[in-house]
Amino acid sequence: MSLKKFFLKSNLSYKIYLYYNLYIRHKCFLNRKKYSQWGEDLEIINFFQNKPNGFYLDIGCFHPFMYSNTCLLHKKGWSGINIDINQTSIDLFNLARPKDINLCTTIDEKKRDFKVYFDDAFSPVNTINKDFYLKLRGLFFKNEKFLNIKSQTIDEITNIHHNNLDIDFINIDVEGSDYEILKQIDLTKFNVKLIAIETHPIDNIESDSVPQILNFLYKNNFTIYKKIGPTSLFRKQ
Repeated sequence: MSLKKFFLKSNLSYKIYLYYNLYIRHKCFLNRKKYSQWGEDLEIINFFQNKPNGFYLDIGCFHPFMYSNTCLLHKKGWSGINIDINQTSIDLFNLARPKDINLCTTIDEKKRDFKVYFDDAFSPVNTINKDFYLKLRGLFFKNEKFLNIKSQTIDEITNIHHNNLDIDFINIDVEGSDYEILKQIDLTKFNVKLIAIETHPIDNIESDSVPQILNFLYKNNFTIYKKIGPTSLFRKQ
C-alpha cells in the first residue's frame, strides 16, 4: 500500500497527510522565486508590482503552492477567494491560507448540481467537463470514480463572502470548462484588471473554446498581455 493510500484511510491520518503534503513534500516554509508551472506568477506579480494589497479569485485553485498562480500574490499580502471541486484542495487551502475564503463548489447561474469526474484527491485533472474526461480517460481517471458537487452563483459567492466588489486578478483553470465559468462573471462590476486562463495545451493547439474566450474578453475591453506556456494573460484596456 502506498504512503498516500495509507494516510487516506482515516480522518486523523488524512489530516496528517495534509501537513505532510504541505510541509514535507512541498516544503511550503521555503520561499521560492516562482510557484506556477510555467512562470505565469512572475508576470502576474510584475503586473501588480505597485499594488501591495489586492484581491484575487482563483477558480480551479488545486493547490496553495504547487502550480499556483496566486501564491506569490498571497505572500505579498493579498487575500482572495479560492474555489475548487475537490475537497482535498480546499482542505489544503484552509491550512495554508486560513484567512482566505476557500470553497468546495463550482460557479453556475442556474445553481445546478454537477457530476465530478474524479481522478485523485491530489490530482490537477479532476473535472466536471465530460469531453475533457473522455479525452484523458485511460491516461488518467483509471479508478472510474464519480462524485457530485453543488454549485453557487458568482453573486452568491461574492455577496456572502466578499463585501468589497473589486477583484483585481482572476485565475481560471477548470479543465475544459473555462469559458463556461468565464462568461458568468461580470468583469466590469468587479473592476477586474488582469485575467489568467489556459488557452493552449502544451502542443500549442488551441482549445475548442478559445474563439469564445477571446470574443468575450475583447467585448469586455480586455487584450492579451502575455502568453506563458498554455496560459494567456489578459489585461483591461
